[in-house]
Amino acid sequence: MTDPISIAIPMAGYGTRMRPHTWSKAKPLIHLAGKTVLDYALAQFDTLPGVEYARWVFICSPFQLDQVKEYMGKVHPAKKVEYVIQAVMRGQSDALYLAREFLHGPMLMSFSDTLIETDLSFLPEVKHDGVAWVKSIPDPRRFGVAEVNADGRVTRLVEKPKDINNNRAVVGFYYFKSAELLMSAIEEQMQRGISLKGEYFLTDTVNVMLEKGAHFSIREVQTWLDAGTRDSLLETNRYLLEHGNDNSAEAAKHPGVRVIPPVFIPADAALEGCTLGPGVSLAEGVNLRNVTASDAIIERGAKVEDSTLTHSHLGRDVTVRGAHGQLNIGDNSIVDLTL
Repeated sequence: MTDPISIAIPMAGYGTRMRPHTWSKAKPLIHLAGKTVLDYALAQFDTLPGVEYARWVFICSPFQLDQVKEYMGKVHPAKKVEYVIQAVMRGQSDALYLAREFLHGPMLMSFSDTLIETDLSFLPEVKHDGVAWVKSIPDPRRFGVAEVNADGRVTRLVEKPKDINNNRAVVGFYYFKSAELLMSAIEEQMQRGISLKGEYFLTDTVNVMLEKGAHFSIREVQTWLDAGTRDSLLETNRYLLEHGNDNSAEAAKHPGVRVIPPVFIPADAALEGCTLGPGVSLAEGVNLRNVTASDAIIERGAKVEDSTLTHSHLGRDVTVRGAHGQLNIGDNSIVDLTL
């Protein structure tokens, strides 16, 4: 990998499973354990040799583009990012094909709402055509799985298998030694009409490559996190707080708060008469008074009073008064049960 590697992150989906939060903001910019989903997606690549020279390629929808560009300019100004628009949702392979002018030689690909923990330091030694990351799970039937022969070589990727005999689920993280070979396979996939409900899936592209003799191996991961639904986002938030992103010691110094670890509470949070945790993550500018919360994400600028919340996600600049139980509301909403 003497040339700078390209890292492609398709993120152009509508985010329908994360409504109402994605009506007003790009899904990768949703708050998660003190940062954003996008921050954690980028951090997956920190162990890649030469990552500081990488070319990042983001495939966005028109709605997301300006928000993601602004965020990257503010928070990650040193990263070289190319932006590609996918205006019509025609699938993962189509997204990568739209970005083909920026993808040359070795490349990595990851979906923006799938987070794994892996060490990429081995990649310069890879001589074969690609690597698919997998995780062994009890029931893989909702996912794709990798079939592997006795030599450890991938023979086929199977989408939504009918049994659980092969439990190596494909997590949506790939290395391709040649982006050109990938693009050629996508072209053949499209020519052959290998699609599902009008979308071209990357597992089918890889299968085209395997049919033509490409050599792929697998890489096992122990941690595979999902930030694509409300429930999975809260579960991922808890995991990340429990594994290195808890600032309970600093948070407990805030006057007017009782902290039950793990939590993330920014320095500028205004707190009065609160009990927070476990599993609570606040963003900047949050103002809470007489609030008890657990297992919750409260985004930037939210104002909450006289409420007891659990398993909740509050968007940016919301106002909440007198709420008790679970709450899932998008940006700029008002819930006032004291009226």
